[in-house]
Amino acid sequence: MRRPVKFLHFVYLINFIGFIYFLCAPGLNAQSAPAAYAITHAKIVTLAGAVIENGTLVVQNGRITSIGAAVEAPAGAQVIDGKGLQVYPGLFDPITQMGLREIGAVSATVDSTETGSFNPDVVAAAAVLPSSEHIPVTRAAGITEVLAVPASGGFDSASANGVLGGQASAIHMAGWTINDMLLRKSVAMVLNWPEIQTRTFDFSTFSRKQKPYAEAKEEYEKQVNELTDWLERARHYAVALGHGGRSDYERDLKLEALVPVTRGELPVLVFADRARDIRKAVEFCDKEKLKMILAGGAEAYKVKDLLRSKSIPVILRPTLTEPLEEDDSYDRLLSQPAELASAGVKIAFGSFDNSFARRLGQQAANAVAYGLPYEEALKAVTIYPAQILGLGDQIGTLETGKIANVIVTTGDPLELTTEVRYLFIKGQLVSLDNKQKALYEKYSKRPNAK
Repeated sequence: MRRPVKFLHFVYLINFIGFIYFLCAPGLNAQSAPAAYAITHAKIVTLAGAVIENGTLVVQNGRITSIGAAVEAPAGAQVIDGKGLQVYPGLFDPITQMGLREIGAVSATVDSTETGSFNPDVVAAAAVLPSSEHIPVTRAAGITEVLAVPASGGFDSASANGVLGGQASAIHMAGWTINDMLLRKSVAMVLNWPEIQTRTFDFSTFSRKQKPYAEAKEEYEKQVNELTDWLERARHYAVALGHGGRSDYERDLKLEALVPVTRGELPVLVFADRARDIRKAVEFCDKEKLKMILAGGAEAYKVKDLLRSKSIPVILRPTLTEPLEEDDSYDRLLSQPAELASAGVKIAFGSFDNSFARRLGQQAANAVAYGLPYEEALKAVTIYPAQILGLGDQIGTLETGKIANVIVTTGDPLELTTEVRYLFIKGQLVSLDNKQKALYEKYSKRPNAK
């Protein structure tokens, strides 16, 4: 994942200017930040217990230190009067290309994929651009952390590239550098499950081409066999790692990156939509003893019993995505979340892009209108993605000791009309200013044309 040299020089210059501003601007450095914050008289939805109708939440040193109806604000804390407001855990978008893709049509700003089909050593965090304009826009919608996922397709990308796309990184939505933003460097290995594709699109002629099924199946089997071979080689490499010194074997970064996967320490985030592909992926992961998380899952409802029996969670695409098949019901993806949840399959919602990540809450709300219990929808954009990705002990609920990623709102965060009044990331009050807000303020003051 490499950027052109000129673009990197530009990024370095912007970061240097920002650093100087950080040092000189009053009120922006760490020394001027309050030692603690206390949000008082607010309705607090912890998602870890009963709702506190008139409570106080205290944040110190980046963590939630106390929460309850009888909590006192500590001396020296900045007090935020939350009367009439509501407090929630920050929302978590578990599949984005945040910081990896800025403008899809400008290749110099795109660093979401690597060449080649097998790139397990690629780590998303290494390519994240902290100054991305998508970050403050998304953050203003109450999203405090995301998973930056390489080779994940989405609205901002025509398709996913490669079979093993690399390692997804969990990041906070604020920070001067990636080290400031990093929640966990490696959360899951991206696996774009191969498909048997008999129809292809020729961009040179802008026409569809038909491929014989036997040929398509042969290509599919070749990719699966290559994937099997990579995992087998990684297992042998793991044995070599445990015997002797580095001089006893030739280091291979790709195989080294796959070792935690083969040991079940790092889950595979498997992108698959059709029921046939999901079954094949589950069978493969079961055979190879891989820990699987399903991403996409447009036809997951067809295999819900299999997913439940294997305890495989699903990160669903936006509910307003076009149905997979032309004869599918218009509300197929709207009603699927309720169907999966009632079957005992843990679900979460992801934006799968950057442009509409800010609408994550509303995607979950759409599913409520089609049968998903409200609390399940709220958990599907907070604690459930955190649990699915192994981060539930740090974020996702409002509990003492957890990272203080908190939003203070005028109402339900799944409602389009709700405003985020205050937003905390790692216990620090973060600005809600962003490019879209600036444009709104600029053009709302435009004189009427004569």
